[in-house]
Amino acid sequence: MKLRFGAWPLALVALLLTGIYACNKDNSAGGAKPNANEQKLNIYLSDGPGFFDAVNLDIRAVEVLVDTCSVDSSEVGEGPNRCGWDNGKWDNKKCNVWDTLDIRAGVYNLLNLRNGTDTLLAAGNAIKGNIERIRITIGNNNSLVKDSVTYPLGTWNGETKLVINVRRSDWENFSDDAFRLWLDFDVNHSVLEVFRGHFILNPFIRVFTPNRFGIVSGKVGPDDAKPVVSLYGSTDTLYALPWRGGEFMIRGVQEGTYSMYVNASNGYKDTTITGLTVKGGKVTNTGTITLHK
Repeated sequence: MKLRFGAWPLALVALLLTGIYACNKDNSAGGAKPNANEQKLNIYLSDGPGFFDAVNLDIRAVEVLVDTCSVDSSEVGEGPNRCGWDNGKWDNKKCNVWDTLDIRAGVYNLLNLRNGTDTLLAAGNAIKGNIERIRITIGNNNSLVKDSVTYPLGTWNGETKLVINVRRSDWENFSDDAFRLWLDFDVNHSVLEVFRGHFILNPFIRVFTPNRFGIVSGKVGPDDAKPVVSLYGSTDTLYALPWRGGEFMIRGVQEGTYSMYVNASNGYKDTTITGLTVKGGKVTNTGTITLHK
């Protein structure tokens, strides 16, 4: 059965958050230089897209959990999803300190952060130690748009704090006592339609840094085919929804060999490319893929 995704492709619209940081980064991001007892942190947000017109997430706060005693976390699993809801079990542990970072609070349309676009979500100086978790507090103004209809986006039990588990080795040490990390919010895995017209947020977030993970990019067309790109390997599947004109980019790809499946609509034939080799810090370019009826 052929998949159909409604009003795709999306129009390129401005981020709903006024004045948001975007795209270009430099080592100065994040404010004042840390003192001897601090470390500087930059956290970026990008999107693994889903099949909606918009996914609007109301982000109110970003914190990091710093263990001032241990060297690295032993609780992080090996699966791609690092995210879950906060149950408070870390709050009272010895040596654990929650430190708040600076953000531009507001509503983020996650689907604007695809194909290589990202934004500086949070930055600031935190107490020195091993960063074990990132906690994002969301507000009540969450929604999605599908086929031009807006729906509220809730959580299973009214949860408002999602937690991303991280290791020290996940972070890029880009200058003295300064670290940065990218969060890839996979919308396709994170939004569940529990019954018709009712959607639940069940967050699926990968972590990556561009120097350790690869990129797969290319161009696919024509636009009338409304292509959806899936990149799959032995342990994970990532998605891209090309911009108008066909350009796409999938970031945060672990090293390995992948296949790419292009799902087409409007009578165009699907296509598969195999044997794509991905290296950390490198771009694998598929070239131009032309779909035919």
